[in-house]
Amino acid sequence: MERASPKRGSNPRLPLLVLVALVALVAFAVASPGVTAGPKQKASTRATEVTLLAQGLGATVGGTIGPDGALYVAESVLGQVKRIDPSNGRVTTVASGLPPRVIPIGGAIDVAFVGKTMYVLVTLVGPDVGGTSVNGVYRRNRSGGFTVFADLGKWSIDHPPATPFDQPSGLQFALQPVANGFLVTDGHHNRVLHVSSSGAVTQRIQFENVVPTGLAVAHGTVFMSQAGPVPHDPATGKVVSFPLNARRPHAHEIASGYSLLVDVESDPDGALYALSQGDSPGDVTPGSPAQPDSGRLLLVNRNGSFSVLVDKLDLPTSLDFVGGSRGGNRIHGCHSKKTSYTALVTTLNGEVWKITHVSKH
Repeated sequence: MERASPKRGSNPRLPLLVLVALVALVAFAVASPGVTAGPKQKASTRATEVTLLAQGLGATVGGTIGPDGALYVAESVLGQVKRIDPSNGRVTTVASGLPPRVIPIGGAIDVAFVGKTMYVLVTLVGPDVGGTSVNGVYRRNRSGGFTVFADLGKWSIDHPPATPFDQPSGLQFALQPVANGFLVTDGHHNRVLHVSSSGAVTQRIQFENVVPTGLAVAHGTVFMSQAGPVPHDPATGKVVSFPLNARRPHAHEIASGYSLLVDVESDPDGALYALSQGDSPGDVTPGSPAQPDSGRLLLVNRNGSFSVLVDKLDLPTSLDFVGGSRGGNRIHGCHSKKTSYTALVTTLNGEVWKITHVSKH
């Protein structure tokens, strides 16, 4: 791969990854094991029911469904991973010892599993921000501790992106397992990296100033959400796709029209959904939050539009599905079977919302 030349300081409004930067603006309490949800409930859309499953989590952004069917989320403040039982909201600490957050953004930011082995994405904990740890992918050992699986920070410094940047080590956001390793979005360097099964790092695809966020993979295709650059116009909030195994992949727009898209996910039947963190307050500085209670769970339609399934979510960051059958046409936004699923939405406020009866029709 040809090494790009650094372009530091050429863009005074260079957007650090919006969601992670928002962590600096919110004060979190760290939950103790056994926290359960109270009776708080959001308004429902159609037949969906939206209830608070868990709360009191500390600085949570990314999560995943583990091999046992529970939700696992990374807490950056103390460098921990919490398990949330989807049936009752019980919260337990299942892993610790990850690098704690050094500055008000970064730390442990996403979780993934390969079989029963846990991997955690950690960002902005290196010497360039005053830390002493490695920015990268950490693997949990049988002893319960973690070791560095891939040093993304060093690789990023040695291989600067083709777009302007301020932070040499980047700001990695989402961790997605694939057959031969992992994909990782970097919202500051505007690219997707590939980490091989041996921990080797390469660049998968470079974008312009789009702020890549969430990832999903289905049937040889990578789906990626884009928060879009400041001022986060709805037209720049997009879901795009590119081939997983192409030598030189090119991205194609799937849908657009909502501000600050932060995650994309498919349900067990293959329908595609996106998560909007909310409406931007206008011409803002990088890292400013969306409007309160303006987040949305969206269905991605075949015609390039979105359908709003749930609105009034407060600063959502991550979307996962639990349960449901497998079948149908596996074409996003169009299915022969009317099936409903349960979605779990993690928020910057340290909450997990359970959305039942999420329907494609």
